Amino acid sequence: MKRVGKGAGLVVALAAASLALAACGGSVNEASSSSAAPEPAESSAAPADSSAAPAPADCGSWGVAMHAWVGYTASAQVLSDVAREKLGCDITQTTLDEAGVTYDAMEAGSVDVIIEDWGGGRWQEWVDRGAIVEVGLNGNVGLIGMYVPQWMCDEYPDITDGTKLNEYADLFKTPESGDKGAWLEGPPGYTTIGEKLIEANGLNFKIINTGSEAALIEAFTKGNDNKEAVLGYFYEPQNFLAKVPLCRINFPANDWTDAAKASGLTDYPETPLVKLATVKLMDSGSPFATLVQNFEWTNEDQNQVALDIESGMTPEEAAKKWIDANPDKVAAWLEGTGAS
Repeated sequence: MKRVGKGAGLVVALAAASLALAACGGSVNEASSSSAAPEPAESSAAPADSSAAPAPADCGSWGVAMHAWVGYTASAQVLSDVAREKLGCDITQTTLDEAGVTYDAMEAGSVDVIIEDWGGGRWQEWVDRGAIVEVGLNGNVGLIGMYVPQWMCDEYPDITDGTKLNEYADLFKTPESGDKGAWLEGPPGYTTIGEKLIEANGLNFKIINTGSEAALIEAFTKGNDNKEAVLGYFYEPQNFLAKVPLCRINFPANDWTDAAKASGLTDYPETPLVKLATVKLMDSGSPFATLVQNFEWTNEDQNQVALDIESGMTPEEAAKKWIDANPDKVAAWLEGTGAS
């Protein structure tokens, strides 16, 4: 989760502290790389399937950055495989740490695309030097908030109004929270304004620190399976949401970019996630540049591919499943590339 809001300044505070670690689930790219591009992994080789569509134009060889959370892997794998199979591109996937090291690799020429960036404008100095350009939004929206199992919103429709939570506080009482509702928070280090929300809105809730993302997931899973009331901190996109549907509790629209300065009267901000590419790619005339420009999908799309990966599929298998099931979306990405 990386990825929070739509405001540039906020992401450094929120995304770096919390979302980048967990928003999209666990890592499937554990290795780090140096500034030089590693040898292409087996998964990066162009498919041998002779039925793949021929390149409508010379696509060229390009590098896609791989960041270490499964949601990012889902996006990057789908992009890479469409480029290989539909455009005949030679795509190398390079695992790098997020942020500055990847921007340096782009400037050095070993990586050309970041398909999901939570940096909130941290790339500006590379833009100013003429190495990187913003290529628009990828459709995913990073969002922190307070959530309940979907069944609760179905049964109590106005529970989604955070200012009305006191009407339901008794449902959330636990031995640990006493005469107040239990308000489950994320692990230490996660960006939170939970205490401010409770105080500013006069909510009859007590903060319970869960200690880990796994504990939050366990609480929501139990609440869903057993129809038990649970209110907790969570974030999206996150592949867990493709398995256990959650419903977000909403407070008035956000009016802050720095969590330390938040009043508590307004909600967490949203972060539309940004695509970045090298100037070299975007000026190349390659159909891959058009594909990157057109690529856009939803949190639900990413969550499904990420869930399949975490459930045991390889990234390639999960990507193929989604690509085969969504020909219309893929066709929209290919508009203007010359692909049939």
